[in-house]
Amino acid sequence: MLGAAVAALAVWALRPYWQPAEAPLSTEGRTEVVVERVVDGDTFIIRSPQKERVRLIGVDTPETVKPDHPVEPFGPEAGALTRQWIEGRSVVLEFDHEKRDKYGRLLAYVWVDGKMLNEELLRQGLGRALLQYHFSAERKEVFRRAEAEARAARRGIWSLPQP
Repeated sequence: MLGAAVAALAVWALRPYWQPAEAPLSTEGRTEVVVERVVDGDTFIIRSPQKERVRLIGVDTPETVKPDHPVEPFGPEAGALTRQWIEGRSVVLEFDHEKRDKYGRLLAYVWVDGKMLNEELLRQGLGRALLQYHFSAERKEVFRRAEAEARAARRGIWSLPQP
């Protein structure tokens, strides 16, 4: 009896060494991940299998956490929307031509229940479309229309006097 207990303990103690390592996150096509924490309106952290910072493609939300920079109007609202949509939830990341930005963050479109977070932030006026980067022309058109809709309705950042 004691021999079986010692053997079971030895197997349990060695478990981390013989279990296969998790596969690295694939940046081809789409992949499902769990969002650990939202940083701000356009950036969040996933763990799949290690921590990764993800930046939304084609959207720039007002700043809330940039060092030596004031919190910008509608930044907290953008962060709140992103938090409400994805924090602690399983989401689908979809990748495009560029996989990472100059800061090493993954670049992705984020899908929740069949809706794209990137597009929704623009439609609510909680960000500006970043169309100068290399990503899908079809998605750029979707983002252009979503931003135009928010501008026309004077939602979010478009309700403020424009310089």
